[in-house]
Amino acid sequence: FAFWDWVGGRYSVCSAVGMLPLSLQYGYDTMEKFLEGAWSMDQHFANAPFEENLPVTLGMLSVWNVSFLGCPARAILPYCQALAKLAPHIQQVAMESNGKGVAIDGTPLDYDTGEIDFGEPGTNGQHSFYQLIHQGRTIPCDFIGIVKSQQSVYLKGEIVSNHDELMCNFFAQADALAVGKSAVELRSENVPDALIPHKTFSGNRPSLSIMLPELNAYTTGQLLSLYEHRVAVQGFVWGINSFDQW
Repeated sequence: FAFWDWVGGRYSVCSAVGMLPLSLQYGYDTMEKFLEGAWSMDQHFANAPFEENLPVTLGMLSVWNVSFLGCPARAILPYCQALAKLAPHIQQVAMESNGKGVAIDGTPLDYDTGEIDFGEPGTNGQHSFYQLIHQGRTIPCDFIGIVKSQQSVYLKGEIVSNHDELMCNFFAQADALAVGKSAVELRSENVPDALIPHKTFSGNRPSLSIMLPELNAYTTGQLLSLYEHRVAVQGFVWGINSFDQW
């Protein structure tokens, strides 16, 4: 099957090269829903006023974090195993697009653009690199939660499902990044003085939380379109061409 030479790898999922294999795998009805979701975010980006525009808000936050606060990286943290490959996908969409050292006219930039994207689903990341995020370098985080579980499991004797426990972690992480934990609080919990410096969280660390009502083809389309337009907003502000690929 042929496709046009202007279809870039980063934005190919909604094109012929993406839709054909996905439709064969999941069915045309499912992929129609996916495209409808992406289109709804396209329309929102095109028509919503700036103060209510999600891609604009997310893009401007990233510009602020990178260019003004000097944060080199961003963690993408979906609390859903089905989104395990979201972070690697956004790595290509964002880092390949905005990893530029010159402006549209070819002149060298005197400020940094782009950001280092990485991530893991929920509790995988918590036991892998969250210590760095809470107590080491300042890394803005995107927490992505799902209201309705795809597969809730209740165990005998447990009053909550696995999804309820997962979402408790989702909310707690953003809260801990924002407010931290002081020495006074730790002493009130009878933490020994020798451990207080090691258990203190500074707080005041940037994160944002995105909540999807459920994860399906439509909301997945919305989510990918949101991140693609976010990349475009960053490129517009930085004065680079996010869509070339030399």
